Amino acid sequence: MGIDLPLLWAVIIGFGLMMYVIMDGFDLGIGILFPFVKDRTDRDTMVNTVAPVWDGNETWLVLGGAGLLAAFPIAYSIVLSAMYLPIIAMLLGLILRGVAFEFRFKADEAHKPVWDKAFAGGSYMATFSQGVVLGSFINGFQVENHVYSGGAFDWLTPFAIFSGLGLIVAYALLGATWLILKTEGALLERMRELAKPIVLALLATIAIVSLWTPLSHPEIATRWFSFPNIVFFSPVPILVVIAAVALLWAIARDTHAMPFLLALGLVFLGYSGLVISLWPNIVPPSISIWDAASPPQSLGFTLVGALFTIPFILFYTAWAYHVFRGKVKAGEGYH
Repeated sequence: MGIDLPLLWAVIIGFGLMMYVIMDGFDLGIGILFPFVKDRTDRDTMVNTVAPVWDGNETWLVLGGAGLLAAFPIAYSIVLSAMYLPIIAMLLGLILRGVAFEFRFKADEAHKPVWDKAFAGGSYMATFSQGVVLGSFINGFQVENHVYSGGAFDWLTPFAIFSGLGLIVAYALLGATWLILKTEGALLERMRELAKPIVLALLATIAIVSLWTPLSHPEIATRWFSFPNIVFFSPVPILVVIAAVALLWAIARDTHAMPFLLALGLVFLGYSGLVISLWPNIVPPSISIWDAASPPQSLGFTLVGALFTIPFILFYTAWAYHVFRGKVKAGEGYH
């Protein structure tokens, strides 16, 4: 039996997107939390916790997009055609926060608040746009003969808008728990205060999405509650509750790494629920990974490059986080 190249590429792209959500999620979450922290020194410390790694985190987004183009060009063309406007908004948000990231350290006192607002605004724009894309992906796309046949604003639905708001909550939690891990003193305590209501808001968001999705999409309800999928899916809501309770407990205690690890666990559980809901379709509701895949020769050729590149990305990412491990104190870091 030969290697199932479309399946292998789906795993690679899924892994890349998950790494992006994890690593750029807390990065964007710091910008989302900016309006809730007024002290300039604390804001500088927040940014300094990700200064050495923030641009490398976005490597995974590039990997996911390039992998989708190389391995599943049909899916790439449909998704990009349907999501053109929110994807452009996401890229503009990432550019805005990237420029603000650099300029806020160089600006004089009169202009620093402008760049702080730009950093926060870019973070909200990028995160909300990603959530809209996610919600639209669950809703599915209107396709005829493997070509997108819908309108430019078909993505603008209540479910997609709610998904955008929900992702802001999820990234805010990642940002708050990351800062619990990386900061100390008054800023750490402020993050503990913020993290508790964010956990409850995320639980409410997960509950609403978990009800809304099967009620709006009978095919997803069938996938959830049919055998054997129900065997794989049934532990997920239980694990979500356990992880949330443990997270609230860890936030209330003098722990530093555990809240961040549990927040990552919550995000991973949500991601696993998404995979179960859509599998094996890469373009919902009906185009599978095998239908959208490139020819085997192309998949095999590009796989060689991916298997060569990904270990290097993992290595330099792990090395960067190792070198810049530990707490970040006020006045230290990026200059």
